[in-house]
Amino acid sequence: MHDSPGERDPRRGPAGGRDRDAAAGLAAADPADGAAHTSGGTGCGPADGATGSGTAGSGRRWPPYGHRPFGPPWLRGRAPWWAGEGEEPSGGGRLPWRSSVAVAVVQLVGTRFAAHDQPARPDLGPFAIALLLAGPALLLVRHRHPRLAVFGTAVVALVYLGAGYPYGPVFLSVAIACLAAVAAGRRIAAWSALGLLWAGHLLIGHWLYRWLPPSGDGPASWGLELGVAAWATAIVAASELVRVRREQWARERAERAAAARRRADEERLRIARELHDVLAHSISVINVQAGVGLALLDQDPEQARTALTTIKAASKEALGEVRQVLDTLRTSGAAPRSPAPGLDRLGELTEQAASAGLTVELAEEGRRAALPPGTDLAAFRIVQEALTNIVRHSGSRTARVRLRWSPDELELRVDDDGPATTDGAGEGTTRGTAGGGNGLVGMRERAAAFGGTVEAGPRPDGGFRVLARIPLGRPAGTVAATPEEEGP
Repeated sequence: MHDSPGERDPRRGPAGGRDRDAAAGLAAADPADGAAHTSGGTGCGPADGATGSGTAGSGRRWPPYGHRPFGPPWLRGRAPWWAGEGEEPSGGGRLPWRSSVAVAVVQLVGTRFAAHDQPARPDLGPFAIALLLAGPALLLVRHRHPRLAVFGTAVVALVYLGAGYPYGPVFLSVAIACLAAVAAGRRIAAWSALGLLWAGHLLIGHWLYRWLPPSGDGPASWGLELGVAAWATAIVAASELVRVRREQWARERAERAAAARRRADEERLRIARELHDVLAHSISVINVQAGVGLALLDQDPEQARTALTTIKAASKEALGEVRQVLDTLRTSGAAPRSPAPGLDRLGELTEQAASAGLTVELAEEGRRAALPPGTDLAAFRIVQEALTNIVRHSGSRTARVRLRWSPDELELRVDDDGPATTDGAGEGTTRGTAGGGNGLVGMRERAAAFGGTVEAGPRPDGGFRVLARIPLGRPAGTVAATPEEEGP
Protein backbone atom coordinates (compact mmCIF):
# COMPACT_ATOMS: atom_id res chain seq x y z
CA MET A 1 0.00 0.00 0.00
CA HIS A 2 1.09 3.57 -0.62
CA ASP A 3 1.58 5.89 2.30
CA SER A 4 -0.51 9.01 2.52
CA PRO A 5 1.26 12.27 3.36
CA GLY A 6 0.28 12.04 7.03
CA GLU A 7 0.51 8.24 7.48
CA ARG A 8 4.02 7.00 6.76
CA ASP A 9 5.27 3.53 7.71
CA PRO A 10 7.27 3.99 10.97
CA ARG A 11 9.76 1.33 9.80
CA ARG A 12 10.83 3.57 6.89
CA GLY A 13 11.65 6.56 9.09
CA PRO A 14 11.24 10.21 8.11
CA ALA A 15 10.90 11.25 4.51
CA GLY A 16 14.30 11.51 2.94
CA GLY A 17 16.43 10.60 0.00
CA ARG A 18 14.40 9.88 -3.11
CA ASP A 19 11.08 10.81 -1.46
CA ARG A 20 12.37 14.26 -0.44
CA ASP A 21 13.88 14.91 -3.86
CA ALA A 22 10.64 13.88 -5.59
CA ALA A 23 8.60 16.15 -3.32
CA ALA A 24 10.90 19.10 -3.97
CA GLY A 25 10.81 18.46 -7.72
CA LEU A 26 7.02 18.24 -7.72
CA ALA A 27 6.69 21.55 -5.89
CA ALA A 28 9.21 23.29 -8.12
CA ALA A 29 7.37 22.08 -11.22
CA ASP A 30 3.93 23.12 -9.99
CA PRO A 31 3.86 25.13 -6.73
CA ALA A 32 0.07 25.51 -6.84
CA ASP A 33 -0.33 21.73 -7.03
CA GLY A 34 1.99 21.31 -4.07
CA ALA A 35 -0.10 23.77 -2.08
CA ALA A 36 -3.23 21.82 -2.98
CA HIS A 37 -1.66 18.61 -1.65
CA THR A 38 -0.84 20.16 1.71
CA SER A 39 -4.22 21.81 2.16
CA GLY A 40 -6.28 18.79 1.31
CA GLY A 41 -6.68 17.63 4.91
CA THR A 42 -5.85 13.93 4.29
CA GLY A 43 -4.75 13.14 7.78
CA CYS A 44 -2.00 15.71 8.24
CA GLY A 45 -0.67 15.59 11.75
CA PRO A 46 0.03 18.37 14.21
CA ALA A 47 3.30 19.15 12.51
CA ASP A 48 1.40 20.72 9.66
CA GLY A 49 -0.42 23.08 11.96
CA ALA A 50 2.81 24.00 13.67
CA THR A 51 4.64 24.87 10.51
CA GLY A 52 1.63 26.58 8.92
CA SER A 53 2.07 24.66 5.67
CA GLY A 54 -1.44 23.31 5.42
CA THR A 55 -3.44 26.53 5.16
CA ALA A 56 -4.57 27.57 1.74
CA GLY A 57 -4.89 31.24 2.72
CA SER A 58 -1.43 31.63 4.34
CA GLY A 59 0.08 33.21 1.22
CA ARG A 60 3.08 30.77 1.16
CA ARG A 61 3.20 27.92 -1.31
CA TRP A 62 4.69 24.88 0.34
CA PRO A 63 5.30 21.52 -1.37
CA PRO A 64 4.09 18.18 0.03
CA TYR A 65 5.57 16.77 3.25
CA GLY A 66 6.47 20.29 4.49
CA HIS A 67 9.74 20.61 2.50
CA ARG A 68 10.61 23.93 0.88
CA PRO A 69 11.56 23.81 -2.82
CA PHE A 70 14.98 24.74 -4.05
CA GLY A 71 15.76 27.63 -6.38
CA PRO A 72 15.48 31.41 -6.30
CA PRO A 73 12.49 32.90 -4.47
CA TRP A 74 10.68 34.15 -7.59
CA LEU A 75 10.58 30.55 -8.89
CA ARG A 76 8.90 29.52 -5.60
CA GLY A 77 5.95 31.88 -6.16
CA ARG A 78 7.37 34.93 -4.33
CA ALA A 79 9.04 38.05 -5.67
CA PRO A 80 12.71 38.72 -4.81
CA TRP A 81 13.54 41.41 -2.25
CA TRP A 82 14.78 43.81 -4.92
CA ALA A 83 11.47 43.65 -6.83
CA GLY A 84 9.56 45.43 -4.05
CA GLU A 85 6.72 44.40 -1.76
CA GLY A 86 3.81 42.83 -3.60
CA GLU A 87 5.57 43.19 -6.96
CA GLU A 88 5.93 40.15 -9.18
CA PRO A 89 8.67 40.21 -11.81
CA SER A 90 6.98 40.39 -15.18
CA GLY A 91 8.40 39.31 -18.46
CA GLY A 92 6.09 41.42 -20.62
CA GLY A 93 6.59 44.96 -21.79
CA ARG A 94 9.36 46.58 -23.74
CA LEU A 95 12.75 47.27 -22.28
CA PRO A 96 13.92 50.90 -22.39
CA TRP A 97 16.90 50.00 -24.55
CA ARG A 98 17.00 53.24 -26.53
CA SER A 99 17.47 55.46 -23.50
CA SER A 100 19.92 52.94 -22.01
CA VAL A 101 22.02 52.96 -25.18
CA ALA A 102 21.97 56.78 -25.16
CA VAL A 103 23.21 56.80 -21.55
CA ALA A 104 25.97 54.32 -22.46
CA VAL A 105 27.13 56.53 -25.33
CA VAL A 106 27.13 59.64 -23.12
CA GLN A 107 29.10 57.89 -20.38
CA LEU A 108 31.71 56.46 -22.75
CA VAL A 109 32.24 59.60 -24.82
CA GLY A 110 31.97 62.01 -21.87
CA THR A 111 34.42 60.02 -19.76
CA ARG A 112 36.89 59.94 -22.67
CA PHE A 113 36.83 63.72 -22.86
CA ALA A 114 36.98 64.12 -19.06
CA ALA A 115 40.05 61.81 -18.87
CA HIS A 116 42.14 64.33 -20.88
CA ASP A 117 42.01 66.78 -17.97
CA GLN A 118 42.90 64.11 -15.38
CA PRO A 119 46.26 62.69 -16.52
CA ALA A 120 47.10 61.34 -13.06
CA ARG A 121 44.20 58.91 -13.21
CA PRO A 122 44.54 55.41 -14.73
CA ASP A 123 43.73 54.97 -18.38
CA LEU A 124 40.33 53.66 -19.39
CA GLY A 125 40.99 49.98 -19.94
CA PRO A 126 38.62 47.10 -20.60
CA PHE A 127 37.54 46.95 -16.95
CA ALA A 128 36.67 50.66 -16.91
CA ILE A 129 34.69 50.32 -20.14
CA ALA A 130 32.87 47.33 -18.68
CA LEU A 131 31.92 49.39 -15.63
CA LEU A 132 30.77 52.28 -17.81
CA LEU A 133 28.52 49.84 -19.72
CA ALA A 134 27.28 47.98 -16.62
CA GLY A 135 25.32 50.99 -15.36
CA PRO A 136 23.30 51.47 -18.59
CA ALA A 137 22.77 47.70 -18.74
CA LEU A 138 21.15 47.83 -15.30
CA LEU A 139 18.93 50.66 -16.50
CA LEU A 140 17.18 48.16 -18.77
CA VAL A 141 15.36 46.76 -15.71
CA ARG A 142 14.72 50.07 -13.94
CA HIS A 143 10.97 49.91 -14.59
CA ARG A 144 10.52 46.23 -13.69
CA HIS A 145 12.93 46.10 -10.76
CA PRO A 146 13.74 49.65 -9.61
CA ARG A 147 15.50 48.51 -6.44
CA LEU A 148 17.90 46.31 -8.35
CA ALA A 149 18.62 49.11 -10.81
CA VAL A 150 19.29 51.85 -8.26
CA PHE A 151 21.45 49.75 -5.92
CA GLY A 152 23.25 48.11 -8.83
CA THR A 153 24.19 51.41 -10.50
CA ALA A 154 25.33 52.83 -7.12
CA VAL A 155 27.61 49.82 -6.55
CA VAL A 156 29.00 50.05 -10.10
CA ALA A 157 29.76 53.75 -9.57
CA LEU A 158 31.52 52.97 -6.27
CA VAL A 159 33.66 50.28 -7.90
CA TYR A 160 34.53 52.72 -10.67
CA LEU A 161 35.57 55.38 -8.15
CA GLY A 162 37.47 52.85 -6.04
CA ALA A 163 39.47 51.79 -9.10
CA GLY A 164 40.69 55.37 -9.44
CA TYR A 165 39.34 55.99 -12.92
CA PRO A 166 38.70 59.59 -14.07
CA TYR A 167 35.65 61.44 -12.87
CA GLY A 168 32.99 61.86 -15.52
CA PRO A 169 29.36 61.15 -16.33
CA VAL A 170 29.46 57.75 -14.66
CA PHE A 171 26.90 59.08 -12.20
CA LEU A 172 24.33 59.56 -14.96
CA SER A 173 23.15 55.96 -14.60
CA VAL A 174 22.69 56.44 -10.86
CA ALA A 175 20.64 59.60 -11.42
CA ILE A 176 18.30 57.95 -13.93
CA ALA A 177 17.90 54.83 -11.77
CA CYS A 178 17.09 57.05 -8.79
CA LEU A 179 14.47 58.92 -10.82
CA ALA A 180 12.86 55.65 -11.88
CA ALA A 181 12.89 54.24 -8.33
CA VAL A 182 11.28 57.32 -6.78
CA ALA A 183 8.70 57.50 -9.57
CA ALA A 184 7.88 53.82 -8.92
CA GLY A 185 7.34 54.50 -5.22
CA ARG A 186 10.68 53.06 -4.02
CA ARG A 187 11.78 56.25 -2.30
CA ILE A 188 13.63 54.59 0.58
CA ALA A 189 15.59 52.44 -1.85
CA ALA A 190 16.57 55.48 -3.90
CA TRP A 191 17.66 57.51 -0.87
CA SER A 192 19.53 54.53 0.58
CA ALA A 193 21.41 53.97 -2.68
CA LEU A 194 22.42 57.64 -2.87
CA GLY A 195 23.46 57.57 0.79
CA LEU A 196 25.51 54.45 0.09
CA LEU A 197 27.20 56.15 -2.84
CA TRP A 198 28.01 59.30 -0.87
CA ALA A 199 29.27 57.37 2.17
CA GLY A 200 31.43 55.19 -0.09
CA HIS A 201 32.84 58.28 -1.77
CA LEU A 202 33.75 59.69 1.66
CA LEU A 203 35.53 56.47 2.64
CA ILE A 204 37.40 56.27 -0.64
CA GLY A 205 38.40 59.94 -0.67
CA HIS A 206 39.50 60.22 2.98
CA TRP A 207 40.59 56.78 4.14
CA LEU A 208 40.76 54.01 1.53
CA TYR A 209 42.71 56.15 -0.96
CA ARG A 210 45.95 54.94 0.69
CA TRP A 211 45.45 51.44 -0.64
CA LEU A 212 43.57 52.20 -3.86
CA PRO A 213 44.89 53.43 -7.21
CA PRO A 214 46.33 55.75 -8.35
CA SER A 215 49.42 55.42 -6.20
CA GLY A 216 50.52 58.55 -4.40
CA ASP A 217 47.03 60.02 -4.43
CA GLY A 218 46.07 62.31 -1.54
CA PRO A 219 42.79 62.83 0.29
CA ALA A 220 39.96 64.48 -1.56
CA SER A 221 39.06 68.06 -0.75
CA TRP A 222 35.99 68.76 1.31
CA GLY A 223 34.83 71.12 -1.40
CA LEU A 224 34.55 68.10 -3.68
CA GLU A 225 32.54 66.29 -1.02
CA LEU A 226 30.19 69.24 -0.76
CA GLY A 227 29.80 69.14 -4.53
CA VAL A 228 28.94 65.43 -4.41
CA ALA A 229 26.43 66.08 -1.61
CA ALA A 230 24.84 68.90 -3.62
CA TRP A 231 24.71 66.62 -6.65
CA ALA A 232 22.98 63.88 -4.61
CA THR A 233 20.53 66.40 -3.14
CA ALA A 234 19.70 67.68 -6.62
CA ILE A 235 19.00 64.13 -7.78
CA VAL A 236 16.69 63.53 -4.83
CA ALA A 237 14.87 66.83 -5.41
CA ALA A 238 14.46 66.13 -9.13
CA SER A 239 13.22 62.62 -8.37
CA GLU A 240 10.66 63.89 -5.89
CA LEU A 241 9.53 66.52 -8.39
CA VAL A 242 9.02 63.83 -11.01
CA ARG A 243 7.10 61.70 -8.50
CA VAL A 244 4.83 64.59 -7.49
CA ARG A 245 4.14 65.48 -11.12
CA ARG A 246 3.34 61.88 -12.00
CA GLU A 247 0.98 61.59 -9.03
CA GLN A 248 -0.66 64.85 -10.06
CA TRP A 249 -1.10 63.60 -13.62
CA ALA A 250 -2.50 60.31 -12.36
CA ARG A 251 -4.91 62.18 -10.07
CA GLU A 252 -6.03 64.41 -12.94
CA ARG A 253 -6.59 61.37 -15.15
CA ALA A 254 -8.60 59.71 -12.39
CA GLU A 255 -10.68 62.87 -11.92
CA ARG A 256 -11.35 63.11 -15.65
CA ALA A 257 -12.36 59.45 -15.74
CA ALA A 258 -14.63 59.95 -12.70
CA ALA A 259 -16.19 63.02 -14.33
CA ALA A 260 -16.81 61.04 -17.52
CA ARG A 261 -18.42 58.23 -15.52
CA ARG A 262 -20.52 60.77 -13.62
CA ARG A 263 -21.71 62.38 -16.85
CA ALA A 264 -22.56 58.94 -18.25
CA ASP A 265 -24.50 58.10 -15.07
CA GLU A 266 -26.37 61.40 -15.23
CA GLU A 267 -27.22 60.79 -18.87
CA ARG A 268 -28.48 57.27 -18.09
CA LEU A 269 -30.56 58.68 -15.24
CA ARG A 270 -32.00 61.37 -17.50
CA ILE A 271 -32.94 58.81 -20.16
CA ALA A 272 -34.43 56.50 -17.52
CA ARG A 273 -36.57 59.37 -16.19
CA GLU A 274 -37.70 60.30 -19.70
CA LEU A 275 -38.66 56.73 -20.54
CA HIS A 276 -40.41 56.28 -17.21
CA ASP A 277 -42.48 59.46 -17.61
CA VAL A 278 -43.38 58.79 -21.23
CA LEU A 279 -44.24 55.13 -20.79
CA ALA A 280 -45.96 55.44 -17.41
CA HIS A 281 -48.33 58.15 -18.63
CA SER A 282 -49.08 56.59 -22.00
CA ILE A 283 -49.44 53.04 -20.71
CA SER A 284 -51.78 54.28 -17.96
CA VAL A 285 -54.01 55.97 -20.54
CA ILE A 286 -53.90 52.87 -22.75
CA ASN A 287 -54.72 50.62 -19.80
CA VAL A 288 -57.74 52.69 -18.78
CA GLN A 289 -59.07 52.96 -22.33
CA ALA A 290 -58.52 49.26 -22.94
CA GLY A 291 -60.66 48.50 -19.89
CA VAL A 292 -63.34 50.87 -21.13
CA GLY A 293 -63.27 49.30 -24.59
CA LEU A 294 -63.61 45.78 -23.23
CA ALA A 295 -66.49 46.77 -20.96
CA LEU A 296 -68.43 48.59 -23.71
CA LEU A 297 -67.55 46.43 -26.70
CA ASP A 298 -70.92 44.67 -26.71
CA GLN A 299 -73.13 47.31 -25.10
CA ASP A 300 -71.85 50.49 -26.80
CA PRO A 301 -69.63 49.75 -29.81
CA GLU A 302 -69.32 53.45 -30.66
CA GLN A 303 -67.88 54.28 -27.26
CA ALA A 304 -65.54 51.29 -27.57
CA ARG A 305 -64.41 52.67 -30.93
CA THR A 306 -63.63 56.00 -29.25
CA ALA A 307 -61.56 54.19 -26.61
CA LEU A 308 -59.60 52.34 -29.29
CA THR A 309 -58.98 55.64 -31.09
CA THR A 310 -57.60 57.09 -27.87
CA ILE A 311 -55.37 54.02 -27.45
CA LYS A 312 -54.03 54.48 -30.96
CA ALA A 313 -53.28 58.18 -30.43
CA ALA A 314 -51.61 57.60 -27.04
CA SER A 315 -49.47 54.75 -28.34
CA LYS A 316 -48.42 56.79 -31.37
CA GLU A 317 -47.35 59.70 -29.21
CA ALA A 318 -45.52 57.40 -26.83
CA LEU A 319 -43.66 55.74 -29.70
CA GLY A 320 -42.65 59.14 -31.02
CA GLU A 321 -41.25 60.30 -27.70
CA VAL A 322 -39.46 56.99 -27.08
CA ARG A 323 -37.96 57.19 -30.56
CA GLN A 324 -36.73 60.70 -29.79
CA VAL A 325 -35.06 59.52 -26.58
CA LEU A 326 -33.44 56.57 -28.34
CA ASP A 327 -32.20 58.80 -31.16
CA THR A 328 -30.11 60.71 -28.65
CA LEU A 329 -28.42 57.42 -27.76
CA ARG A 330 -27.68 56.46 -31.35
CA THR A 331 -26.33 59.88 -32.35
CA SER A 332 -24.36 61.16 -29.38
CA GLY A 333 -24.13 64.94 -29.30
CA ALA A 334 -26.65 65.46 -32.10
CA ALA A 335 -29.56 67.83 -31.61
CA PRO A 336 -33.01 66.26 -31.23
CA ARG A 337 -35.20 66.24 -34.33
CA SER A 338 -38.20 67.69 -32.48
CA PRO A 339 -38.37 70.07 -29.51
CA ALA A 340 -38.79 68.61 -26.05
CA PRO A 341 -42.27 69.01 -24.52
CA GLY A 342 -42.90 71.93 -22.20
CA LEU A 343 -45.63 73.73 -20.32
CA ASP A 344 -47.06 74.99 -23.60
CA ARG A 345 -48.31 71.41 -24.16
CA LEU A 346 -50.33 71.23 -20.96
CA GLY A 347 -53.47 71.44 -23.10
CA GLU A 348 -52.56 68.18 -24.85
CA LEU A 349 -51.81 66.64 -21.47
CA THR A 350 -55.23 67.54 -20.09
CA GLU A 351 -56.90 66.15 -23.23
CA GLN A 352 -55.08 62.83 -22.79
CA ALA A 353 -56.13 62.74 -19.14
CA ALA A 354 -59.72 63.51 -20.14
CA SER A 355 -59.65 60.59 -22.58
CA ALA A 356 -58.67 58.38 -19.62
CA GLY A 357 -61.67 59.62 -17.65
CA LEU A 358 -59.89 62.29 -15.60
CA THR A 359 -61.19 65.86 -15.73
CA VAL A 360 -58.36 68.36 -15.25
CA GLU A 361 -58.93 71.96 -14.18
CA LEU A 362 -55.98 74.12 -15.24
CA ALA A 363 -55.32 77.53 -13.64
CA GLU A 364 -52.42 79.97 -13.74
CA GLU A 365 -51.48 82.89 -11.48
CA GLY A 366 -48.98 85.59 -12.31
CA ARG A 367 -47.26 86.43 -15.53
CA ARG A 368 -45.84 83.49 -17.45
CA ALA A 369 -42.09 83.77 -18.16
CA ALA A 370 -39.97 82.08 -20.79
CA LEU A 371 -38.26 79.05 -19.29
CA PRO A 372 -35.02 77.37 -20.34
CA PRO A 373 -35.64 74.09 -22.19
CA GLY A 374 -34.46 71.94 -19.28
CA THR A 375 -36.61 73.71 -16.71
CA ASP A 376 -39.61 73.69 -19.06
CA LEU A 377 -39.25 69.95 -19.64
CA ALA A 378 -38.87 69.24 -15.91
CA ALA A 379 -42.02 71.22 -15.07
CA PHE A 380 -44.00 69.42 -17.79
CA ARG A 381 -42.82 65.98 -16.63
CA ILE A 382 -43.69 66.75 -13.01
CA VAL A 383 -47.26 67.66 -13.95
CA GLN A 384 -47.47 64.64 -16.26
CA GLU A 385 -46.28 62.24 -13.57
CA ALA A 386 -48.66 63.73 -10.99
CA LEU A 387 -51.65 63.25 -13.33
CA THR A 388 -50.48 59.73 -14.17
CA ASN A 389 -50.44 58.86 -10.46
CA ILE A 390 -54.00 60.17 -10.10
CA VAL A 391 -55.17 58.03 -13.01
CA ARG A 392 -53.45 54.94 -11.64
CA HIS A 393 -53.85 55.28 -7.88
CA SER A 394 -56.71 57.65 -7.06
CA GLY A 395 -60.43 57.06 -6.92
CA SER A 396 -61.08 60.68 -7.92
CA ARG A 397 -61.97 61.53 -11.49
CA THR A 398 -61.16 65.22 -11.05
CA ALA A 399 -57.76 66.91 -10.71
CA ARG A 400 -56.70 70.53 -10.32
CA VAL A 401 -53.44 71.86 -11.71
CA ARG A 402 -52.32 75.30 -10.64
CA LEU A 403 -49.25 77.18 -11.90
CA ARG A 404 -48.16 80.17 -9.84
CA TRP A 405 -45.54 82.39 -11.45
CA SER A 406 -43.33 84.76 -9.49
CA PRO A 407 -40.17 86.62 -10.51
CA ASP A 408 -37.87 84.10 -8.85
CA GLU A 409 -39.90 80.86 -8.60
CA LEU A 410 -42.41 78.66 -10.38
CA GLU A 411 -44.83 76.76 -8.17
CA LEU A 412 -46.70 73.72 -9.50
CA ARG A 413 -49.57 72.27 -7.49
CA VAL A 414 -51.61 69.21 -8.47
CA ASP A 415 -54.54 68.18 -6.23
CA ASP A 416 -57.15 65.43 -6.30
CA ASP A 417 -59.98 64.68 -3.90
CA GLY A 418 -60.34 60.94 -4.16
CA PRO A 419 -59.07 58.21 -1.84
CA ALA A 420 -56.09 56.10 -2.87
CA THR A 421 -56.73 52.77 -4.55
CA THR A 422 -54.70 49.57 -4.36
CA ASP A 423 -55.16 48.31 -7.90
CA GLY A 424 -52.12 50.13 -9.30
CA ALA A 425 -49.02 48.24 -10.09
CA GLY A 426 -46.64 50.95 -9.20
CA GLU A 427 -46.44 53.10 -6.13
CA GLY A 428 -49.14 51.46 -4.09
CA THR A 429 -51.50 53.07 -1.66
CA THR A 430 -49.15 55.86 -0.73
CA ARG A 431 -48.20 56.63 -4.31
CA GLY A 432 -44.49 55.95 -4.12
CA THR A 433 -43.73 56.05 -0.44
CA ALA A 434 -44.34 52.40 0.33
CA GLY A 435 -44.40 50.61 -2.98
CA GLY A 436 -41.82 49.95 -5.61
CA GLY A 437 -42.55 52.83 -8.02
CA ASN A 438 -40.17 55.60 -9.05
CA GLY A 439 -42.67 58.35 -9.92
CA LEU A 440 -42.22 60.55 -6.86
CA VAL A 441 -38.49 59.86 -6.82
CA GLY A 442 -38.23 60.95 -10.45
CA MET A 443 -40.18 64.15 -9.75
CA ARG A 444 -37.90 65.03 -6.87
CA GLU A 445 -34.81 64.35 -8.95
CA ARG A 446 -36.06 66.53 -11.79
CA ALA A 447 -36.79 69.42 -9.44
CA ALA A 448 -33.51 68.98 -7.52
CA ALA A 449 -31.55 69.19 -10.78
CA PHE A 450 -32.60 72.86 -10.98
CA GLY A 451 -32.39 73.62 -7.28
CA GLY A 452 -36.08 72.94 -6.60
CA THR A 453 -38.08 70.74 -4.29
CA VAL A 454 -41.13 68.47 -4.50
CA GLU A 455 -43.48 67.73 -1.62
CA ALA A 456 -46.10 65.00 -1.95
CA GLY A 457 -48.57 63.63 0.53
CA PRO A 458 -52.19 63.44 1.66
CA ARG A 459 -54.04 66.67 2.35
CA PRO A 460 -55.61 67.31 5.77
CA ASP A 461 -59.09 67.60 4.21
CA GLY A 462 -58.68 64.44 2.11
CA GLY A 463 -57.16 63.71 -1.26
CA PHE A 464 -53.55 64.00 -2.34
CA ARG A 465 -51.31 66.93 -3.23
CA VAL A 466 -48.08 67.28 -5.20
CA LEU A 467 -46.36 70.64 -4.67
CA ALA A 468 -43.23 71.47 -6.67
CA ARG A 469 -41.17 74.65 -6.46
CA ILE A 470 -38.56 75.36 -9.12
CA PRO A 471 -36.34 78.45 -8.83
CA LEU A 472 -36.11 80.59 -11.96
CA GLY A 473 -32.78 81.82 -13.23
CA ARG A 474 -30.76 79.10 -11.46
CA PRO A 475 -28.54 76.85 -13.62
CA ALA A 476 -29.00 73.11 -13.76
CA GLY A 477 -27.16 71.10 -11.13
CA THR A 478 -27.61 73.71 -8.37
CA VAL A 479 -28.58 72.22 -5.05
CA ALA A 480 -31.52 73.77 -3.29
CA ALA A 481 -30.69 75.74 -0.16
CA THR A 482 -31.64 74.30 3.18
CA PRO A 483 -33.76 76.30 5.60
CA GLU A 484 -30.65 76.97 7.70
CA GLU A 485 -28.86 78.42 4.66
CA GLU A 486 -31.81 80.58 3.73
CA GLY A 487 -31.82 82.23 7.14
CA PRO A 488 -34.67 82.96 9.53
